[in-house]
Amino acid sequence: MVVQTETEATPSAFRAPESLRPRRRRRPSPLRLVMLGLLFVAMAVPVYLLLVNSFKPQQQIADNPFGIPLSELTGRYLLDAIESPQFNVIGGYGFTVFLVVVVDVLCIAMAGPAAYVIARSARRRTRLLLLYFLAGTFIPGAAVVIPVIYVLRAVGLVNTITGLVAHDVASTLPVSIFLFVGFIRTIPVDIDHAAAIDGAGRYRTFWRIVFPLMRPAVVTVLILNSIGIWNDFVSPQMLLSPGSGHYTVTTAIYAGISQYSTDLTKVFPNLLLAVAPVIIFFIYLQRHIVSGLTVGAVKG
Repeated sequence: MVVQTETEATPSAFRAPESLRPRRRRRPSPLRLVMLGLLFVAMAVPVYLLLVNSFKPQQQIADNPFGIPLSELTGRYLLDAIESPQFNVIGGYGFTVFLVVVVDVLCIAMAGPAAYVIARSARRRTRLLLLYFLAGTFIPGAAVVIPVIYVLRAVGLVNTITGLVAHDVASTLPVSIFLFVGFIRTIPVDIDHAAAIDGAGRYRTFWRIVFPLMRPAVVTVLILNSIGIWNDFVSPQMLLSPGSGHYTVTTAIYAGISQYSTDLTKVFPNLLLAVAPVIIFFIYLQRHIVSGLTVGAVKG
């Protein structure tokens, strides 16, 4: 008679569950590495050229744009761009920041309640309303600029800051409502019922109870809208004529370097001044963008 002792038991009897085993790190495929390498080069080369050529003299930029002549690098061209009378850096930054703040506040104030009504309603017409807003995300902004000019001219808002703000708020509403609806649907409805029992109305329930819970989605919307408004060139260039005297960062750079298009010592530093705040802003807050986009993707 053979008795199987504990030490003679088969190893499979003591094998850890599949979920508890340490997973082996899979080697990425060569094709994946090649694609990632090409993507990295395609995105890094323009940034490298912008950084390096912003501190080089004209002749070095023309002869060797990829080179780094350490003895000839200087910050004088960047200081000249900051102090240039053709490009008012402080004015362009100030007006763009004002535009970003006003548009973000109005967009949140309008998109929040609209998304709350859509997310909490099961009626068919509210679903159609969500599809209506989603349709706006597929329309390129540049395609509606000319019709927008006719509309603003009809209401007397063409070449005014109010007209540009109205256009930017309307263009940011579809994506904002879409993100808010997805996030609000993850918030239990029982919270609304408890607030109603305590005597709170729909408006108060949203702003005092639901809205504070929407912080990840609100941060994501603020970041996406701010970057979009900061980088926008077509809308302010078309809706605000040079005679209005108002320039965003992008339109001010265009106005400042258009007469120096062949002077690369003015073009590259001005472009660096325009994109540097956006790059820093994105690097600092990129984790909020990813978390905000994924937090409303799964309802739980």
